Amino acid sequence: MTWVRGSFKNVEGEIEFDSRRPEELAVESTIDARACWTGGPTRDDHLRSADLLHCEAYPSIRFASTKVAKIGPADFDVAGDLTIRSVTLPVLLAVRYLGTWQTPWWEDGVDKGPKERAGFTGTTSIDRYDFGVDWNAALPNGRIVVGRRIDIVLDVEGIRCND
Repeated sequence: MTWVRGSFKNVEGEIEFDSRRPEELAVESTIDARACWTGGPTRDDHLRSADLLHCEAYPSIRFASTKVAKIGPADFDVAGDLTIRSVTLPVLLAVRYLGTWQTPWWEDGVDKGPKERAGFTGTTSIDRYDFGVDWNAALPNGRIVVGRRIDIVLDVEGIRCND
């Protein structure tokens, strides 16, 4: 028995954040579910199939924050609605603000920087069955192939847009 870790690329979204008023944090994000990656092409194809994420019918996973509570100098509870397979349920993310920094920004060989970036990490856990992702198979000794609980770990870097 082992953990299978996966990731999603092609994540887009918007973060509204002011370090002077962090409780006003707002997040909306869309994940391209078809871009799931675990390092095993056959497993990845199965994740995208109708058995699990059913990406043909539900190509996106979405999150939208609904409320933020500051629980420490850099720590927040971010409540929001998570949508997987057209099922929307509330989740609570434990989020840590990592700070802001300036970085170079090049486009088409032209220095258009610097740009300000902000970093965040977050975690939550969901029961995938609640979202209709309930495929499984039995193993010897009463075990199953895939556990119900999914731990979600977020690493987010936002880039300030020019107003």
